[in-house]
Amino acid sequence: MTIRVLIADDQMMVRQGFTVLLNAEPGIEVVGQAVDGLDAVAQVAELAPDVVLMDIRMPGLGGIDATRRITEPAGATVKVLVLTTFDLDEYVYEALRAGASGFLLKDASAAELAHAVRVVASGEALLAPNITKRLIAEFSRLTDAPRAPLKDRVGDLTERETEVLSLIAQGLSNAEIAVRLVVAEQTVKTHVSRMLVKLGLRDRTQAAVFAYETGLVRPAGY
Repeated sequence: MTIRVLIADDQMMVRQGFTVLLNAEPGIEVVGQAVDGLDAVAQVAELAPDVVLMDIRMPGLGGIDATRRITEPAGATVKVLVLTTFDLDEYVYEALRAGASGFLLKDASAAELAHAVRVVASGEALLAPNITKRLIAEFSRLTDAPRAPLKDRVGDLTERETEVLSLIAQGLSNAEIAVRLVVAEQTVKTHVSRMLVKLGLRDRTQAAVFAYETGLVRPAGY
């Protein structure tokens, strides 16, 4: 199955460069290029891509607000992979809060870019390794703030669903969770799906954000 990609960036050379790189990858097709956030929102509605590569800093409607408009509607399935030159914490966190499924710096290699597209298209979360540590620090800061009792936030999750949520926030894949819990990978997928529905979350990335913000998971070392 071919992954359909829309590239949103205000720099023509970036759009064309990413298009060439991704079209050279098997199973990936660039179906459109957007020059800003508003253009991206319009083209998502018209082209229905699977993944949007979204630059954060664009004139007019920026990447974070465009991401929010794309992912907020009920039933939205498109995944947004945020790309930026700027290694800044507030952008990382706000992009995830806005609904991004992944985050990658623009200096990533062609192989890393293609891998990132495949990861978010499959429903997994993706963060650039060199920003993950600071992102965890930000989550840790937030968990020090007053918040609703954990029981009120996790709702009617079962004990196993809560355990799966915790492991997702620690960065484990379905296969790794299956090994940890000694269950079949399909069983893990079922738990993940039910957990997302019960919490009203879009994907695993939003689940990880939720787990840190509620204090269900506290980063090691913080």
